[in-house]
Amino acid sequence: MSERKIKLVGKVGSMSLVDREYADMNYNVIAKLARELRPGMIWVTSGATEIGRLDYVRRTGKEIDGNIDDAKMDYAAQGQSLLMSKYREYVSSEYSLRQILVEHQHFNDAVKRESLLRMLLRCPDQNAIPVINYNDAVSYEENRKLEIAKLSERQQNVVQCVDNDETAGRIASLVDPEVLLILTTTNGIYADPTDPDTLITDITGHDADELLYNIEQCKLRCHGTSRRGSGGAFAKLEYIKEPAAGGTRVIIGNAKYGIDAFLHSDVPHTAIYLK
Repeated sequence: MSERKIKLVGKVGSMSLVDREYADMNYNVIAKLARELRPGMIWVTSGATEIGRLDYVRRTGKEIDGNIDDAKMDYAAQGQSLLMSKYREYVSSEYSLRQILVEHQHFNDAVKRESLLRMLLRCPDQNAIPVINYNDAVSYEENRKLEIAKLSERQQNVVQCVDNDETAGRIASLVDPEVLLILTTTNGIYADPTDPDTLITDITGHDADELLYNIEQCKLRCHGTSRRGSGGAFAKLEYIKEPAAGGTRVIIGNAKYGIDAFLHSDVPHTAIYLK
């Protein structure tokens, strides 16, 4: 097997980037993650909407009135600039940093998908690190639903990009990295989401079918839990199936450990891979 050009696709969730006590960005987490980014990595970051909201409230003393979808778009636009400025501040100055805002159409349209792939694969040779987020600032929810419905009428397996877990999974399927790293506020996937002693350390299979079966069995343990209530365990397991079955090693773990700890040391996590 030839060496894979992309070593890692990583994703960090919104709650990992927010310090609830101070109602602000978690600068320590962002700084640690950014300092460990390097060419050959693709980074998917959440957080723009919530960070934009916190920044707006801090500056004005109130939240945006009116339509909630409009407010989310406005917050996302404000938060994007804050997020990227912090990543740029802490990423090594020898590397270029490139913001890429995607929507579902970039995965459902073959021409756009190929163009995105070529751009991402150019980055390592140009000493550049792509930072990807869903384009919430201009993606109106009702329009997105209509577009998805029309696509579903004429093709199967429509990508919706309902959140950045799905975005990261689609990017991994596109670029075929060695590792897909999903960072959250927990140490991984739990057999019992209410019991921290039930961390599942490995989900494996001798072939793709066995691996997918074992992933589905783990998903059953998340039955009845929502993204908000369980840290998105059910959704995460669904979105990583395709890259995992294709040979990418998937790691789900706590953002507080950074990136390198999961690649080079032994910290708690759930690993999903073909034997």
